Amino acid sequence: MLQNLHVKNLALIDEIEVEFQDGLNILTGETGAGKSIILGSVNLALGARYHKDILRPGAEYGFVEITFCLENEEQIRKLKELDIYPEEGIVTLSRRMMAGRSVSRINGETVPISLLKEAAAILIDIHGQHEHQSLLYRKNHLGITDAYARESIEKEKNETQSLFHAYKALKKELEEFQTDEAQRAKELDFLKFEVQEIRDAQLRPGEDEELEGLYRRMSNAKRIADGIWEAYGYTSTGNENASELLSRAIRALSETAEYDETASGLYGQLSEIDSLLNDFNRELAEYGKTCEFSEEELYETENRLNEINHLKTKYGNEIESILEYCKKQEERIALLEDYDQYVEDLSLRCRKAEEELKKASLKLSKIRKKQAGLLETEIEEGLKELNFEKVSFVIHFEETADYTAEGIDEVEFQISMNEGQPLRPLSEVASGGELSRIMLAIKTVMAKKDDIETLIFDEIDVGISGRTAQKVSEKMALIGNVHQVICITHLAQIAAMADHHYRIEKRTENGDTRTAISLLNEKESQEELARILGGAEITDTVKKSAAEMRSLAREKKKSLRGTE
Repeated sequence: MLQNLHVKNLALIDEIEVEFQDGLNILTGETGAGKSIILGSVNLALGARYHKDILRPGAEYGFVEITFCLENEEQIRKLKELDIYPEEGIVTLSRRMMAGRSVSRINGETVPISLLKEAAAILIDIHGQHEHQSLLYRKNHLGITDAYARESIEKEKNETQSLFHAYKALKKELEEFQTDEAQRAKELDFLKFEVQEIRDAQLRPGEDEELEGLYRRMSNAKRIADGIWEAYGYTSTGNENASELLSRAIRALSETAEYDETASGLYGQLSEIDSLLNDFNRELAEYGKTCEFSEEELYETENRLNEINHLKTKYGNEIESILEYCKKQEERIALLEDYDQYVEDLSLRCRKAEEELKKASLKLSKIRKKQAGLLETEIEEGLKELNFEKVSFVIHFEETADYTAEGIDEVEFQISMNEGQPLRPLSEVASGGELSRIMLAIKTVMAKKDDIETLIFDEIDVGISGRTAQKVSEKMALIGNVHQVICITHLAQIAAMADHHYRIEKRTENGDTRTAISLLNEKESQEELARILGGAEITDTVKKSAAEMRSLAREKKKSLRGTE
């Protein structure tokens, strides 16, 4: 769940910190107090775009940090797949925003904004004022249906997706391979030319590296040889060379070696040095002889390197890549030379893959339709509880024109608002307020299916009042029984249901206006309800109504918990 929100230097917020809790967290406040800034801050921490004007005037940066406490094993597993590991069950997402750039972190480690968004999708679901508009697009309806049926269709859906990709690959290969005879002949000639060119080169793995080393030696042969023979002169052949001087030293020391044990040991060491120097001189002389190259040898090496480098520019950066390319082209030649048989075999494989895909898609569709029947019943019941008394809700299925990774089903939510009216797509009959309630009904049904523990609703009460508002408040409380819910509202009926009630307000001190948020106790919560109910003038009657509303809400929540 969302445990903590820390915001600094954003709009009217100087610095606030909020501790959220389990159940239904309600945020209320006067219009313009900054409720939208609170939700906007959460969105910013989750990777939403921002404009530099969001920064508090005079501030160099804005900062948002949200901390989640995780207990859901599925959430933890999904985060680990993103290489995000909760620390003692805690995950912290933060974002520091400066003019023109921002820095995002997860558990203190800097991450790209894309990863922040992926983590957010696992941790929290935000239902903003306009999110219900997504119900107008039928492409989203299949996703909702499959999310409900996830446990029942997961195996079949994965199998269908796998078979679809295999079928598409075969179909693409078949389409690309079906060319006319003239094109095949032209391609065959070109492939044979390439293969012959590579074969004629008789390439050997590692040959290029050997030749490059040899060429460097050849190009610098005189410099290398001069150094070698100069060193050889100092150690072996020149006047007063090291070998001759060492021999004199050995003779001088040999006369004393028989009289003293230490001198004898030093004599032995010097003899070993002389032996090593002789070996060194022999190797140096042999190496010097190898540094003598003819112009013809240099020419041949240079030509061979040019030949190899020419092939590299055409077929691969390494000899191994060139040989692999040659092998691939040889296989292609074999296919073209046996074109008819290959096309027949590929067509057979493609038909077989399509049959397997069709079988899997039909199986998936059958299970999906069964689950969709359960879903539409639950949604319809939920809509009736939200004051759609004569509603009919149907998940309509049509078969797609072609196979997709999701199978062969195209889904559309259809609804009839009144008895006797035909079912029609949501986009044709539902108003904004109705869509909001439909989305709430769907969220309520999905609540027990969803791994996301925290749901945020931003003014879901827009366009509703009276009995409908009471029904919405009960739905919110019901979701709060299984998820953490954070809800911004203007309605007393919804606010009365709060397990934890927060007030957002503007405070002006010394000419500076700031947004503040505070957790209310029971008395303060009743006073806030009275403010919402009474408007400008809060009478004793309004206060009694607020207390009664709060008391009735507590009783209603107890009964809702008892019906779970």
